[in-house]
Amino acid sequence: MASVAEQLSNIQKRVEHLIALCSALQEENDLLKLESDVLNAALNASKNKVKELEEKLSVMMVAKSFSQTNEKNLDIKQKINEFVQEIDKCIVLLKK
Repeated sequence: MASVAEQLSNIQKRVEHLIALCSALQEENDLLKLESDVLNAALNASKNKVKELEEKLSVMMVAKSFSQTNEKNLDIKQKINEFVQEIDKCIVLLKK
């Protein structure tokens, strides 16, 4: 059997080893927390960018729908004007 001094020395070595492991794990934990913070910041920035782009897309779609509506209105007005001109020509012909 080992003497008390040897056992105490063995326990002391194990404790020092555990302290070193704990220190290494603490450093790794700190690095992982820092990486997590960086990734969360990047995620938030990406979410904000997506929200901004969705808003721009919505505005563009509304503008496009107005543009198409205006083109249709112009086409309709032009056709109405053409019909009015044809009716005016017919009325002039009927008066003769």
